[in-house]
Amino acid sequence: MSSDQPKTDSQLERDKVKAQRHKARQQKVKAEVDAKIAKAQTEKGVLLVLTGNGKGKSTAGFGNITRAVGHGKKAAVVQFIKGNWPCGERAVLEQVGVEFHVMGTGFTWETQDREKDTQAAMGAWQAAEALLSDETLDIVLLDELTYMVTYNYIDLERVLTALRNRPPMQHVIITGRACHREIIALADTVSEVQPIKHAFEAGVKAQIGFDY
Repeated sequence: MSSDQPKTDSQLERDKVKAQRHKARQQKVKAEVDAKIAKAQTEKGVLLVLTGNGKGKSTAGFGNITRAVGHGKKAAVVQFIKGNWPCGERAVLEQVGVEFHVMGTGFTWETQDREKDTQAAMGAWQAAEALLSDETLDIVLLDELTYMVTYNYIDLERVLTALRNRPPMQHVIITGRACHREIIALADTVSEVQPIKHAFEAGVKAQIGFDY
C-alpha cells in the first residue's frame, strides 16, 4: 500500500486504538512522576558521589559547580591528586569567585614519595574541613577525594565526621574511583561511571580543552 493511498476503516481503527493505548500509558507515567514530585518535599544538603572506572566523573562534578554558580550560589573546590598542569574548569570558575584548593603533587606514582603525598593530602584535607564548616558555602566539590581514603592518606572517620557535621543545606560532591563503602552508605545519591571504550587505550593522548 503506497503512502498516498487512503487508509481503510480497519486501519484507521487500529491507529485510533494505538493512540488511545499510548495516551493511557503516558497518563500512567505522568501520574507516577507527579506522585514522586509531590512526595519529594524535603530540602537538605545533598551528598553526591560520582565513582566508577569510567571517564567523566570530575567533569560531571564541575558541571554541578557551574550550574550552582549560574544560579548565584557560592561554591568551592578542593582538587586532590591533580598536579599543577592547566585546568580549564579552574581557569573559568576562579574568574567568577569559586575558591580553589589544589593538592598539587600529581599522581602518587609520579611523586613516589608517600610522606610527601601524605603531607600534601592532609594540607588539602584541612582546607576541605574548613570549607565543610563554612555556612556561607552552598556547594563544595571534593574532586578525587576517594583516592586519599583508599591510600590511607586521610583517615576515613575524619572524612565521615566532617561530612556528617557540615551545614545542613550544604551540598557536597565527591568524585573518584573505588569510593569507600561507608561514604557510599552516607551519600544521598551515588552514580557509577563505567568504561565502554577509552581513547587513551587506543594510543590517543590526553588533549587540552577536552581531557583537562
